[in-house]
Amino acid sequence: MRLMMIGDVFGRPGRRAIKDNVPALIRDENLDLVLANGENAAGGNGITREIAMEIFAAGVDVITMGNHVWNKKEIINFIDRESRIIRPYNYPPGTPGVGYGFFKTRNNETVGVINLSGRVFMPGLDCPFRCADQVVPVLREQTPVILMDFHAEATSEKAAMAHYMDGRVSAVCGTHTHVQTADERILPGGTAFITDVGMTGPYDSVIGVKKEPVLERFLTQLPQKFEPAAGLYQFNAVIIDVRRETGRAAAIRRIQNYE
Repeated sequence: MRLMMIGDVFGRPGRRAIKDNVPALIRDENLDLVLANGENAAGGNGITREIAMEIFAAGVDVITMGNHVWNKKEIINFIDRESRIIRPYNYPPGTPGVGYGFFKTRNNETVGVINLSGRVFMPGLDCPFRCADQVVPVLREQTPVILMDFHAEATSEKAAMAHYMDGRVSAVCGTHTHVQTADERILPGGTAFITDVGMTGPYDSVIGVKKEPVLERFLTQLPQKFEPAAGLYQFNAVIIDVRRETGRAAAIRRIQNYE
């Protein structure tokens, strides 16, 4: 089984990258399921229903989220009705939406997906490690093939989660920092891991944002209005091969495409 996880989709350039790259990759790589982190898809902050539908129409099957999940308030009105959008599981009970789900591949096989948010340099949510302990057994009741989007800042927290989950999930894909790391590997227990999948968004930017106000903020320490950059895009993703019978990963490789 072949899965693709796309790094944080940022603004209009990121959505253009999805349209330009995903259909061809599905065809050429024989992808069974495509996931994308969409928490920055609407102008770099949050997601709207219209933009989610645009991403799904391009071939993405599941959208995961992160700490910007609630930045567009309208998501509260549709996230409970859109099962293909997964927000971090470790939000408090009663929060709209769900943190995990089961999804059918193009060959009608079942894949479990879980979204968790880190706590180091991030908003204080429930412990992601204990939350993983709660939900992974539920997912494994239906399928051994499980992909985790761990939306976290600290490299150490992401690596710790991967080792903690080794042998229990098929892949731990880090998101959030918008910089693709070159450490993709298969851990001893058969779990694929990369610290960060990267960003699918404007290439000539500071992690997606226009350079000028960011530089002004660093130089003067004065508040600035950050806006998404325009121009050419980068497309960052990983493709993971998983043994369907055991859920163990067989390979992981990075994708870096540029406009």
